[in-house]
Amino acid sequence: MQRPKLFLLLVSFIIIFNITSGCADIGQREPPDVPTPSRIVDVNNKLITTISQTNQIPVELDQIAPEMQQAIVAIEDYRFYEHSGIDIKGLARAALINIRNLRIVEGGSTITQQLAKNLYLGPERTLGRKIKELYYTVQLERSYTKEEILNMYLNHVYFGQGAYGIEAAAQTYFDKHAQELTLGESALLAGLPKAPSYYAPTTNLAGAKQRQQVVLNRMLELGMITPEKKKQALDQTIEPQAKTEYFQQAPYFVAEVVKYFKNKYPNGMELLYSSGLTIQTTLDMDMQQAAERAITQGLGQVNKDMEGALIAIDPRNGYIKAMVGGRNWQKSQYNRALAKSQPGSSFKPFLYTAAIESGYTAATTIFCKPITYPGGYRPKDYHGYHYRPFTLKQALAISDNVVSVQLADRLGPEVLVRYAKAMGIESKLDPYLSLALGSAEVSPLEMAVAFGPLANEGIRTKPLSILRVTDSSGRVLEEAHPQRYKVVDEKVAYIVTDMLKAAVQPGGTAAQISQLVSRPVAGKTGTTDESTNAWFVGYSPELVASVYVGYDDKSKKVGLTGSDIAAPIWGNFFEEALKGTEKTDFKKPVGVVEVNICAYDGLKASVFSSDTLSAYFIKGTEPKIPCFGDFWWKEQEGLSEEIPDQRGKQKKRLNEYEENQ
Repeated sequence: MQRPKLFLLLVSFIIIFNITSGCADIGQREPPDVPTPSRIVDVNNKLITTISQTNQIPVELDQIAPEMQQAIVAIEDYRFYEHSGIDIKGLARAALINIRNLRIVEGGSTITQQLAKNLYLGPERTLGRKIKELYYTVQLERSYTKEEILNMYLNHVYFGQGAYGIEAAAQTYFDKHAQELTLGESALLAGLPKAPSYYAPTTNLAGAKQRQQVVLNRMLELGMITPEKKKQALDQTIEPQAKTEYFQQAPYFVAEVVKYFKNKYPNGMELLYSSGLTIQTTLDMDMQQAAERAITQGLGQVNKDMEGALIAIDPRNGYIKAMVGGRNWQKSQYNRALAKSQPGSSFKPFLYTAAIESGYTAATTIFCKPITYPGGYRPKDYHGYHYRPFTLKQALAISDNVVSVQLADRLGPEVLVRYAKAMGIESKLDPYLSLALGSAEVSPLEMAVAFGPLANEGIRTKPLSILRVTDSSGRVLEEAHPQRYKVVDEKVAYIVTDMLKAAVQPGGTAAQISQLVSRPVAGKTGTTDESTNAWFVGYSPELVASVYVGYDDKSKKVGLTGSDIAAPIWGNFFEEALKGTEKTDFKKPVGVVEVNICAYDGLKASVFSSDTLSAYFIKGTEPKIPCFGDFWWKEQEGLSEEIPDQRGKQKKRLNEYEENQ
């Protein structure tokens, strides 16, 4: 019998001590009337938006359905009308649980205590805050009637989706006034304050309905309703509506920041709406606006249902600098920058990176002609077959499918999967030969991340969107730093980059880029079978951007190639996004040499070569045997009747060459 008495004495001493010592200054400062909104700023501390308590509509108690009043009392504080603000039994029970766990896990809070916390205190759970909460609770009970306290509570409690107060919640979820709520709707809403994000009926209706049943059971136990009314409430069809939050700037990016807080913190939305946080992000508002303009202008002349996305990342640190998830946020909140689609030939750079690091060179030649693989798979190019050899550099520049599939077959598709994963693709990849042509589904974000090692000397960086979160006092709550991984040899990254430079120059699949962008860049177009998706992914040393164009309904055809529509969007964005910055070229690593080669056989170019190109090699792998013309492959394939004449001309030129040495 002595232990309970000693415990109560100890609790009483702690409460009295903390009230007298910890609350001495409380009466000297003006408590806040409303929660403080949070600010989301860009990488330069420029305001993007404010996440504020804009959805609050105060009403009188007689404007709230009696069933709602009963439901909230039943589930939150069934002894509300009996105690004086502090439920000693509930507090003692919570204290025992907290002492047993050596941390605060249960509050035992009454409705008055919760109101005190909502009006005057932050969301932290500490002993000091608890004592202050008790102090304010006593003051509220002394100053207001029970009806007034319940009315204030129902006008301030958070119900999710930005709705503070029961009137805002009723309008948000059911498009009706609080006085029109049914018993079933009231019970469902009364269950939300415990965990608004988890029980949100718009995203977790099953969980919300389970919580509703808990509320109704409690009301039945307390004699507030009859079994018949409970059954009617449970049988009522409830279809809560989802409210679209309107973000004026960078809406798709801001929505991801909000989602991050919802998922990471149990009271994430409450933190955002009431704690006065400052969230510094990686976004650059100047680049973001350039991206939005590029998407709007680029898609302005096509079918209004055709969608697009653009995401840009700094490959040096992983900062997401721009994100556009669609043409119109108000029309659709589906973020296509994070959604998955087939990337087509924009996936090929991963294959060529694997090849160069596996011992192939930019001068390796593969013949483009019909070839059939087991199972009947028969790749072909946009216009059929070329019936000629291509160096790997040429094949990537013109996006030759037949050469790419043969290369994937020689390497093994498992190698392609391994390199794509290492470079940044996280989606499921099946090791089929068609993977070389982009048959897997990936997101624009993944593509931007995975092109990053090519731009950043073989180093992959983890994408970042939030740099720092500070509270209203300036205290850092969380902070992120770049995470870097070496995934590709820097010499290989430079060689593949040079190969992709050819794709954006005359003769490449995105030749128009050279007219749009006035700095060294590299990139790759992508167009899926039947032209259902169009892509362009490109980069400079300081920025990688991925552009996707397609329909949400994948059965619809874009009817345009990546070169036709995605590349111009990318070029217009890139030129504006980097306007005014230094035009830097990719840094050539030590151990890389440049050699002119013959376009037909990949040998070292000579005076006899009729078609040459420049290529880079890891020192020691460059071709050393000179090229003596292009007739040899024609003879090998039986494609020319002029071989004898070609041989004679070649012999004459060779003799002249030797005489001049």
